[in-house]
Amino acid sequence: MTRDIRTVDDVMTMLDGLFADGADRWTEDGAGWWDGFYEDRSKPVPFFVPKPDENLVAHLDGGRLTPGRALDLGCGPGRNALYLDSRGFDVDAVDLSPAALDWARERARASGAKVRFHHGDIFGPVLDDKGPFDLIYDSGCFHHLPPHRRVSYLGLLDRILAPGGHLVLTCFAAGGIGSEVPDADLYRDRSLHGGLSYSQDSLRSIFGRYEMVELRPMRAQGAESPYFGVEYLWAALLRRPVADQGVNESGSA
Repeated sequence: MTRDIRTVDDVMTMLDGLFADGADRWTEDGAGWWDGFYEDRSKPVPFFVPKPDENLVAHLDGGRLTPGRALDLGCGPGRNALYLDSRGFDVDAVDLSPAALDWARERARASGAKVRFHHGDIFGPVLDDKGPFDLIYDSGCFHHLPPHRRVSYLGLLDRILAPGGHLVLTCFAAGGIGSEVPDADLYRDRSLHGGLSYSQDSLRSIFGRYEMVELRPMRAQGAESPYFGVEYLWAALLRRPVADQGVNESGSA
């Protein structure tokens, strides 16, 4: 018998271990599953296309985002990171899967992009010496996190998103393809059921300290469009207040 829980990190690691191998494992243990997912690049996976998200393009064209330092969380094959580079951003990008990063680097070499790609768990040391960033872009990472890691996610934003900076988030919308199983039941099932969906109210509550500049469904795009868009994702633009000082581990200001 062991009694070795001493820190919040210990609790988080224990809870991580409740979830099965595969897509539910966003830590280093799950990298092999994601490598297999990216192995066949010809699969008809919607986000394998070399196109940026339509909402990202709209924010830039509309002047809501301006070039600065950017981080692409869970960058996959790099489609949004490369687009940010092409629009004048200084870009870092991180992913758990070496296979995804190999693909992203190939695309970067072909396009001449100067993105810095990093391999690792977003809550591990890979981002310790990075930031602050003016923009954090998350297209599909957040909805693969177990509930307890929302705390870690908000803590990560506190550490590396500059006051006044923006978070752009796309995630599964309630009523679509994501799981709507209640949080407590996810731990009983020991599964995230392929990814969690969120209601508007849930997102507003989770990111309550942030200004919700825009929250809308992503606009679906046809095969001929130069942009990526599917109707089952939320597209959110949030701004961290300039005076925001973050919160401590208990969730208090």
